Amino acid sequence: MAMTNGKTLVTMIAAGNREIQDFLDADQRETPYLVIDLKVAERQFRRLTDAFRETQIFYAVKANPQPMLIRRLARLGSSFDVASPAEIDLCLSEGADASRLSYGNTIKKASDIKYAYQRGVRMFVFDSEAELHKLAENAPGSAVFCRLLAGSAGAQWPLSRKFGCSPDMAVRLLEQARDLGLKPIGVSFHVGSQQLDPTRWEPSVSQAARVFRELADKGIHLTLLNCGGGFPTGYQVPVAPIEAYAEAINSAVERHFGPYRPSLAIEPGRFVAADTGVLRAQVVLVSQKSYDDDHRWVYLDIGRFGGLAETEGEAIQYRLVTARDGEPTGPVVLAGPTCDSVDILYEKAPYRLPLDLKPGDYVDILGTGAYTTTYSSVGFNGFAPLATFCIGENA
Repeated sequence: MAMTNGKTLVTMIAAGNREIQDFLDADQRETPYLVIDLKVAERQFRRLTDAFRETQIFYAVKANPQPMLIRRLARLGSSFDVASPAEIDLCLSEGADASRLSYGNTIKKASDIKYAYQRGVRMFVFDSEAELHKLAENAPGSAVFCRLLAGSAGAQWPLSRKFGCSPDMAVRLLEQARDLGLKPIGVSFHVGSQQLDPTRWEPSVSQAARVFRELADKGIHLTLLNCGGGFPTGYQVPVAPIEAYAEAINSAVERHFGPYRPSLAIEPGRFVAADTGVLRAQVVLVSQKSYDDDHRWVYLDIGRFGGLAETEGEAIQYRLVTARDGEPTGPVVLAGPTCDSVDILYEKAPYRLPLDLKPGDYVDILGTGAYTTTYSSVGFNGFAPLATFCIGENA
């Protein structure tokens, strides 16, 4: 994809305008940097509210915590899934009310729980007895929900094993929560980030319904089912529309809860933020490892330590655009600039780039509005953290 004048043409279905391209063309800023369009985030959020009607949306702040993005979402009525005191402070400073914050990290220091409680947070998640006792001591009377273990088959970035507990344990822990003076309100689960299979929510919805029924028999009537995040964006492979995910989840809830439908919540991060962003990088070096190797090594000025951590295992495969697109191409290995041998982005994935690509050429990496700046190191090898620019603030 290239313009006749040699400038990169960023064709972003999510953007629907040329403002990011105009920003990229405005002057020669030092690369690498990320530019995000806040209008795209607003449109993605509105798509969610249209698809998931009567569902509380908790934006996962960890996906992209840019203050202007948080401010825009707060004005749209979003709730927020926070994981630390710093994220709590950020959301409150950008206009979110404490009643709209859910402390979704299951691993919290007692002092952090106390701080959140002092700032007005009254919704917490847990998945263990030890965490439950910390909540009872430091956030008395708060609403709590228990995270269930969930399979991540079909997800490009799995989240199983580290978080959640079995349904049997969840029943007992939620019973204990009541006895400790807390308010057990429901359960949550997460089927993995960039989940490509809309049907993967059903097994966890079924488990959640069982927990609801068993606790109802004990006189505890849960009201909230938090179905987590995982809603994908299109990188190299097209994905099902968000409406298909909403339909699958709602159908599963109807099947397993029947007339006793709980209130629903979701925790999108990537779906809201990813398509807002283009990461502009520059080619530092193009080389070969032997004279008979047809794979060129293309080294960019950003790598896994600069914000592209989700290339671990080549899990997330971003779309790339250069000003030389349309010219003959050849296979490449893509790597970052640091003196670490693991700083390789793609070696097995069949990436091809123009044969005439040279040092100094720009490579635009699309769909990078989520999980890039937050993964950027603070200065490994002396490289600065990833700079970010926001556009569309006043739209």
